[in-house]
Amino acid sequence: MPELPEVETTRLGIQHHIVGHKVKEVRVRNGRLRWPVPESLALDLPACHIDRVERRGKYLLVFAGDGCILIHLGMSGSLRITNQNDPILKHDHIDIEFEHGPILRYSDPRRFGCMLWLKEPPLLHPLLIQLGSEPLTEFFNGRALHALSRGRRVPIKTFIMDSHVVVGVGNIYANEALYMAGIKPARAAGTVSAKRYEKLVACIKVILQRAIAQGGTTLRDFVGGDGKPGYFKQSLLVYGRAGAPCDGCGTPLREIRLAQRSSVYCTQCQK
Repeated sequence: MPELPEVETTRLGIQHHIVGHKVKEVRVRNGRLRWPVPESLALDLPACHIDRVERRGKYLLVFAGDGCILIHLGMSGSLRITNQNDPILKHDHIDIEFEHGPILRYSDPRRFGCMLWLKEPPLLHPLLIQLGSEPLTEFFNGRALHALSRGRRVPIKTFIMDSHVVVGVGNIYANEALYMAGIKPARAAGTVSAKRYEKLVACIKVILQRAIAQGGTTLRDFVGGDGKPGYFKQSLLVYGRAGAPCDGCGTPLREIRLAQRSSVYCTQCQK
């Protein structure tokens, strides 16, 4: 599933192709996504100029005219910049064509994503209003995370993956950040000290920023807005490396399941 770095990579990849440009036509070949694509998208969006492209958690917000396109890439979706000469593939469901030529094409093999057209303020939409802090902002800090964790018995990995606490820390990045911070993923969130939360927050920011710089993590079928895969997979220290030696101490990495997700860690370096 595309996580925050992949969505941010997509945002960065498409924005300079579409911001300031006028939409010519919207073609919906298959609108049966997680929620049906509203007919108003194809009716209202043409002739609008794209004002800006923002991200909230794993959602993209494309502001145009008096509305906003709310996009989620689901489990396998992608947005890419293409043109009239590129063939339309089986899972290319929506095209937004611009007057200056490029096409923003939405592809989604599993159709778990969404593309909605909103007239109300998007941050008040039910999908967004209850989301937690953005991890790359100053509002996400060790003091706040420590306060939220008090009395929580859930594993700390589950805690930092909760989108009501902080958005965008998916399974891959939670594994990597906890390893960097030296915290065992199964440790109860409420037992971690304020000092260790400060370190964990710093590690989460570093991991996410590195992933964005490398275009995200391609494990199966993610591509960025330019159609290219992400390369952070090559930098992973624990995720997907169960049984391999820890880079820090050489101990074989152990894999456990937490909330139905694979969790890989070092029994010596993480406490």
